[in-house]
Amino acid sequence: MPQQGVFTYPDIERVVFGTPFVDAVRTEADRLGKSRIYVLASGTLARETDCLSRLEAAMDGCIAGVFDRLRPHVQRDDVLEATAEARAADADLILTVGGGTPTDAAKMVCLCLANDTMRYEEVDKLRSISKPDGSILHPDLKAPTVRSIFVPTTLSAGEFAPGAGCTDSRAKMKQMFRHPLLAPQVVILDPEITTHTPEWLWLSTGVRAVDHVVEDLCSINLQPYVEGTARHALRLLASGLPRCKADPADLDARLDCQIGAWMSMIGGAAGVTKGASHGIGHMLGGTANVPHGYTSCVMLPSVLRWNQSVNGEQQAVVSETLGRTGEPAAQAVGDLIAGLDMPTRLQDVDVRKDQFQAIAEASMHDRWIPTNPRKITDPAQVVEILEMAW
Repeated sequence: MPQQGVFTYPDIERVVFGTPFVDAVRTEADRLGKSRIYVLASGTLARETDCLSRLEAAMDGCIAGVFDRLRPHVQRDDVLEATAEARAADADLILTVGGGTPTDAAKMVCLCLANDTMRYEEVDKLRSISKPDGSILHPDLKAPTVRSIFVPTTLSAGEFAPGAGCTDSRAKMKQMFRHPLLAPQVVILDPEITTHTPEWLWLSTGVRAVDHVVEDLCSINLQPYVEGTARHALRLLASGLPRCKADPADLDARLDCQIGAWMSMIGGAAGVTKGASHGIGHMLGGTANVPHGYTSCVMLPSVLRWNQSVNGEQQAVVSETLGRTGEPAAQAVGDLIAGLDMPTRLQDVDVRKDQFQAIAEASMHDRWIPTNPRKITDPAQVVEILEMAW
């Protein structure tokens, strides 16, 4: 029987790449007819560079407010505070300038605005809940009417997805929220602005993008189109990241990485499922406060080793794409990560063994655990993977 599948194009109108972000934002805001723009920005960019002052000067009074106090892993309290400010400003567009935290926070603000969400407990009504069989229970949501433009400065590529992660600090768990219109109207890829991104953040989120494509290539439902885009994305990232490490001013290398990160999200649009590196990684962030990119650095090689017995042929494609034909994919990927001077073990990112059980139990609620190529049915198996990564 022929292979079957559905590719869903995300609700993104345009991707603008290689253009200075100030020029691109002005052009796109004019095209969309937006004049009350609320900005969610990286605190570092806001306080230590002139990026926002240049933007405000160019936008001729169209910036209705700026929120630059976001904490890592998108905390509910921060989202509600930013939502209240955007509501008070009567914002007609949410603009982000920064990494994955502003990106996911902006999606949450759009969702909260649309659903009149004002209190901490009300956010629960917006959650998507992963069930033990791998299905996802989505709530009945009002569609966002205030949309977004994203100017990413890292490589985790969440700007291309219609989902957001947000941490319930009371439960110490990162939770998922999803609506097709949480995807932005426009993504602007400007390599120059990324030169302000700390090296560890740029490179580690690049490994996050590598994680996207490696888990796609090893997925239980890989599609032919995705295999092609994932392999090219992996080539771009595996070449571009070391070049960025060698010369942080290499804008061609940075744009290669940005395009590789963009292409790393094609699998998600096609419904290609991820595995335990993503599933456990989500919980390392919310439960153990591990930075988003570092979760992939410390988990992906061990997950590959744990899965190798069931998807060795697919892992061989990863090795071949990395120019390491015949070698274990875990070794090839691990060497790429180590060559970037990224952490490679859980102990390198201050995860303690006494946290393993809590991480494992939380991971069982993530949507990507049921779709891991080697079946995971018990938290003890997650602990086994964590022990391998220790």
